[in-house]
Amino acid sequence: MAELGSKGVTAGKIASNVQKKLTRAQEKVLQKLGKADETKDEQFEQCVQNFNKQLTEGSRLQKDLRTYLTSVKAMHEASKKLNECLQEVYEPEWPGRDEASKIAENNDLLWLDYHQKLVDQALLTMDTYLGQFPDIKSRIAKRGRKLVDYDSARHHYESLQTAKKKDEAKIAKAEEELIKAQKVFEEMNVDLQEELPSLWNSRVGFYVNTFQSIAGLEENFHKEMTKLNQNLNDVLVSLEKQHGSSTFTVKPQPSDNVPAKGNKSPSPPPDGSPATTPEIRVNHEPEQAGVAAPGAALSKSPSQPGEAMEGTGGTEPATEAQDPKETATSEAASSSLPAVVVETFSATVNGAVEGSGGVGRLDLPPGFMFKVQAQHDYTATDTDELQLKAGDVVLVIPFQNPEEQDEGWLMGIKESDWNQHKELEKCQGVFPENFTERVQ
Repeated sequence: MAELGSKGVTAGKIASNVQKKLTRAQEKVLQKLGKADETKDEQFEQCVQNFNKQLTEGSRLQKDLRTYLTSVKAMHEASKKLNECLQEVYEPEWPGRDEASKIAENNDLLWLDYHQKLVDQALLTMDTYLGQFPDIKSRIAKRGRKLVDYDSARHHYESLQTAKKKDEAKIAKAEEELIKAQKVFEEMNVDLQEELPSLWNSRVGFYVNTFQSIAGLEENFHKEMTKLNQNLNDVLVSLEKQHGSSTFTVKPQPSDNVPAKGNKSPSPPPDGSPATTPEIRVNHEPEQAGVAAPGAALSKSPSQPGEAMEGTGGTEPATEAQDPKETATSEAASSSLPAVVVETFSATVNGAVEGSGGVGRLDLPPGFMFKVQAQHDYTATDTDELQLKAGDVVLVIPFQNPEEQDEGWLMGIKESDWNQHKELEKCQGVFPENFTERVQ
């Protein structure tokens, strides 16, 4: 019988809860449809909005504080690994080994102490602060349900009073339920009306204390860490002084990377070795002078008399324009060549200049300076660059605006494109100098 009674009580509670939910649902529907008035408290609603805002801010602060602690722990591990590396490379006979080891131990203890104090004085306080929100949030929700119960009881009591056929017994019972619902609601409402503003105002002091604790702990940590770092520096300075003769100077190594052009970073040559500018060799053998000189004379444009002669090894500036025959004769004579060589050389130069009229230079792009040959493939990464294959010959020309030239880059046009199109504007482009080798 006791078991049945127990089951009966449980069933009664379930039925009562179900009935309450149905009544609340009906009341909410009537209120939304405007068929029943709703008790509102604008001041309380503002308190609820402040509560939700405070909960959101506190949750974010807790999350960011945990992230900060995770970062501190990661820095501790990184610092520990770095000090372990120092201990490994510190040879036993080096002075200051014991001091360096002690500093590493203190460094590790300092990180541990800093992390633990952050947990105790910031994170645990944060957890305690947020620990009160779930209960208050639950009470706010319950207060809302009790308000609906109060409105429902009030509406039921009013409907019985305005009915044509009044049932005094039902009215009395409805009035009793109304008084009970009102009392439960008001008790919860009064408590929350006092707690929510107080909780809202407490946030200022909490934020101040939290960030003061973090700032103070971090300041002390860095002060102590600075002392340890200074001690380590002194140990290493002492080591350097005693082993000064063994100091290793890092010398700059030639880079095999393509120089940057603006924001570009092309790949280095495939074989990993930088292409260097070929040496200029001067042939002083008398029997070759008669052949080399004409080529050197024709390699310079008549429109550029101020340029120095390449391939002659001379450093004297170009003189005023002279008769090619006289120039060739004087240069050959100054080399103490036999007369027959001088005459042959003079005739060759004279024929090349007078007979051709400089046509050889007119077949090259305006401003042509010299030729280079690609030693490696280069894939263009922009529309203003040349696509090169190993073996391509490029005619180098100057930049129209010298300020646009980046270090390590040249302007030119592939010889094949020039011979085919003779259109400089459409075919010219820039290319990395160290992918090529000068051939002329």
